[in-house]
Amino acid sequence: MKCYNCGCALSEKDFCTGCGADVVQYKKVMYLSNQYYNEGLEKAQVRDLSGAVACLKQSLKLNKNHTNARNLLGLVYFEMGEAVAALTEWVISKSYQSEKNIADDYITKVQSNPSGLEDMNVSVKKYNQALSYCQQDSLDMATIQLRKVVLTNPKLIPARQLLALLYIRSEEWTKAKKELDACKRIDNGNVLTNRYLKEVDSMLGFEESKNAGKRKTQETAIWTKSGNDIVIQPNNPRDAGAWNVFLNILIGLVIGLAIGWFLLAPIRVNSERAGMDDELTSLREQLNVKTTAVDELTQQISLLTTDKEVLENKLEDYESSTGLIAAHTSLMQAQIEYNKGSAADKMKIAEYLDQVDLDFIENVASEEYITLYEGLKQAVGSSVATSFYDSGYEAYRNQDYETAIERLNKAVDYDPNNAEALYALANAYRENKDYVQARKIYVQVIELFPETEKAIKAQGYIAEIDAMGS
Repeated sequence: MKCYNCGCALSEKDFCTGCGADVVQYKKVMYLSNQYYNEGLEKAQVRDLSGAVACLKQSLKLNKNHTNARNLLGLVYFEMGEAVAALTEWVISKSYQSEKNIADDYITKVQSNPSGLEDMNVSVKKYNQALSYCQQDSLDMATIQLRKVVLTNPKLIPARQLLALLYIRSEEWTKAKKELDACKRIDNGNVLTNRYLKEVDSMLGFEESKNAGKRKTQETAIWTKSGNDIVIQPNNPRDAGAWNVFLNILIGLVIGLAIGWFLLAPIRVNSERAGMDDELTSLREQLNVKTTAVDELTQQISLLTTDKEVLENKLEDYESSTGLIAAHTSLMQAQIEYNKGSAADKMKIAEYLDQVDLDFIENVASEEYITLYEGLKQAVGSSVATSFYDSGYEAYRNQDYETAIERLNKAVDYDPNNAEALYALANAYRENKDYVQARKIYVQVIELFPETEKAIKAQGYIAEIDAMGS
């Protein structure tokens, strides 16, 4: 363990022998972080992945530089089918320890199998689409989509849990239990999985007891059918004598001949009518089957169209190098260049940072990823802004206003307090006849740098632009 202040190796004493700093509380925090890491490792070894994630996150809260905990957290995420979260943890681990870090091997293995990573990303998008179908009450389409997700990414636990929930809703208890058992094999400590499984097991037990009751009832009675009536006879009737049987048969024949004599014609009519009703029922059933088939084909066409759009968007993302791997790689290259210290090329760092997709930062990136990005940008901001300002102002003097606007915008982005760059940017917009944007930048000059010569000139240019508009 090293001192947080000077980096000197700590002894058993309560202070640092190098700088004299009090390290009592620091040691407690580090020991507690290591304890959470060990607990997370033990839970991961027995496939309690949810418990492992909770312990490892707690370890990182206490010590964000704990690369072993961060690498293990990435492995757990990857085992749960969440490749994006795993890559994020490994890239952050690489930024804290650039050399002799096993995260390099993990990232290399993932990058060496782009098709597998693409399948995981597509499965996540399909899972999100299934959630959207559930919100729209299109449960059949959601079920079909989730089956595809499970085939593509069998370890994605949220997808299996949602599919099991849909099976529970449709009372398909056996299918639901199959999905939940698969979730438990992946992560046996997931609370939501155990809760669903308890409910499914109880319902399966109820169904078995109900079926057993039916079988018992059938064993104690004999069911016979006479015409349109169902007759239930005891399984152990009393034995009758031979004369009683013969007499009953004779009486039955006489009564049957008499009834048939008078009712033969109405029975024939009713029989023909029943035949017509049966035929009509059969036709209706055939029509319902065809209608259902048409609906299923329509849903399949809709799903195929959605999949095609998702794949096209995914292909476009990778062709334009704005994928997740490109974003992580660019930030990692910027950090590696910055680690060179005084020999680092700050413009090269800026080039790497410019390659990071801002949409990725706003919608996908973790808080630690954003912190690392902003920290690098701030570290090189002043020097990079000066370089962009010099080249932009040179382009402005040469009346190359498009280039000037591009360079000066970057200078303002890296150093918002650079009054020279902001004022020159407004002039470049005005010379390029983009008066709306020029007026907007002049207002910023007045607000950020009031009572300066540039603010006074900006007020004059605003008045000229307003006069042109009138």
